[in-house]
Amino acid sequence: MSKPHYHINLFWSAEDDCWIADVPDLKPCSAHGDTPEAALANIQDAIALWLETARERGLPVPAPLYRPAIFAAG
Repeated sequence: MSKPHYHINLFWSAEDDCWIADVPDLKPCSAHGDTPEAALANIQDAIALWLETARERGLPVPAPLYRPAIFAAG
């Protein structure tokens, strides 16, 4: 069985003065970094910890369902 692949939103936050990465399917799961690459690396760690914590606590792990609006058209 392959590892689930969750959608990651990546954007610049002028308010926070850094790059933000978040995973809509895993509330609240987000990370930040000084560069897009750093934010993406940090969100991978956050995803792993989110999933580990959910499993340890016996909480449901959601399937990766989120798709950006661009994929909804059609």
